[in-house]
Amino acid sequence: MKFRLIYFSFIFSILFCSGFGLLAQDISIELGPDRIALNEAFTITVKVEGETLKSYDKFPDISGLVKRGTSSSSSTNIFNGQVTRSQSITQTYVPEKEGIINIPPFNINVNGKVISSPGKKVEVGSAKQQNQNRRYDPFGSDPFEDFFGRRDEPEEFVNLKEEAFFALTTDKDEVYIGEGVNTTLAFYVSNENRAPLQFHDLTNQLTDILRKVRPNNVWEENFNIENIKAEPVNIGGKRYSVYKIFQATFSPLGEQDIVFPKVGLEMIKYQVAKSRSFFGQNRKETFKTFYSKPKTVKVKPLPDHPLKDQVSVGNYELSENINSTELNTGESFQYEFEIRGIGNISGIAEPQVNNQKNLEIYSPDVSENIRRSGVSVRGSKAFRYYMIPKEPGEYDLSDYFQYIFFNTSSNKYDTLKSDYRIKVSGESMANVNIEQASSDGLFYDRIDEVSNQLQSHQTTEIWKWVFNIFLIVAFSLSLFILLKKS
Repeated sequence: MKFRLIYFSFIFSILFCSGFGLLAQDISIELGPDRIALNEAFTITVKVEGETLKSYDKFPDISGLVKRGTSSSSSTNIFNGQVTRSQSITQTYVPEKEGIINIPPFNINVNGKVISSPGKKVEVGSAKQQNQNRRYDPFGSDPFEDFFGRRDEPEEFVNLKEEAFFALTTDKDEVYIGEGVNTTLAFYVSNENRAPLQFHDLTNQLTDILRKVRPNNVWEENFNIENIKAEPVNIGGKRYSVYKIFQATFSPLGEQDIVFPKVGLEMIKYQVAKSRSFFGQNRKETFKTFYSKPKTVKVKPLPDHPLKDQVSVGNYELSENINSTELNTGESFQYEFEIRGIGNISGIAEPQVNNQKNLEIYSPDVSENIRRSGVSVRGSKAFRYYMIPKEPGEYDLSDYFQYIFFNTSSNKYDTLKSDYRIKVSGESMANVNIEQASSDGLFYDRIDEVSNQLQSHQTTEIWKWVFNIFLIVAFSLSLFILLKKS
């Protein structure tokens, strides 16, 4: 009894020193011993100090060793005023036969950081005889082991009932062709849940899930969720935390219904130790798959209309801008026809343009802006036109630009038209062109005045010969003068 009290006092004199501090974060991989017996286990442990163990990849598969489950532990220590918190996950392996096991170098992604291990060689010997009647020796045994619990005594774990579910939800049960349906995959955890749960290998799982979930013959606008975080939500008067793992808007391109199958998300679920210990293993890792319910979204055809196969579908409005409403003939101006609202922004086509000779309209510059937030895809698409009026008068731009679409707000076809009118002064561009042509004289008006007799180029050739002879004579005189001086 006195021996136990000495060690008990020693431990707590170390733990409860004055002052508190937090040591630096550290993540490491620890490999088991170099030698094990055929009936002993080899372990690989991921240890995290100074931060919470949030996520980790699966442990490596090793030839000659068979996985036999994982376990976890955590502890908090205080030493010389410094607080250390550590968590560890241990993968247990058992050997298949005697011999040398080669553990190659491997990496494990822990909390988003890649941790490397150089590997090693492990020698597996013959099985050891187990001592079934081990007696307690107060002088030969480890007093820490005796005081805090015998290592060969099995822990009892409780499997708590989780209050959580995985679901695929949509904001609509039926849509028109071209109308977007917002779709969300999320994991819901009740605020009253007591079963420890954790995501794992989410990237690979999500890839497999989306391969099954993504419908065919749709236009997709992905919300690109980068950080999974808890959002509060109330369901049936009960408070939950929802973790969205995927969100997108799907716009059907045909009349085929959108069918979402049942899919599963595997989570780490920890069993909790029945008798919790400060230094012992307090939970055990297990896995549970949560399944969503299948869902079908009905797709309806658009009502009859001459342009029903061409129009966009959404809830849109017009925003327009013009740099001048009063100008002269021949004077250019810019006009912007911007369609904004909720819908497939990328699919918005150019508005119908009535290009008459009195108003010259050039092809537009096009730009779009898409915002994916909340439960919808919204944005704008702008068409910027460069125009020149050729005749004086008043121009109602609604006669020149219009955009027909199916309005999901009113469930009927709608048309966006301009509210701008421009006033043009000055002379007709046709009169200006006629006057210009009269002053310069058109080719066909002067064709009778111009001689059509062919002219010889012989005179030009003679002057070329004269010029060449002049160069030769000048060069010869220069050479003669130089030779005479020398």
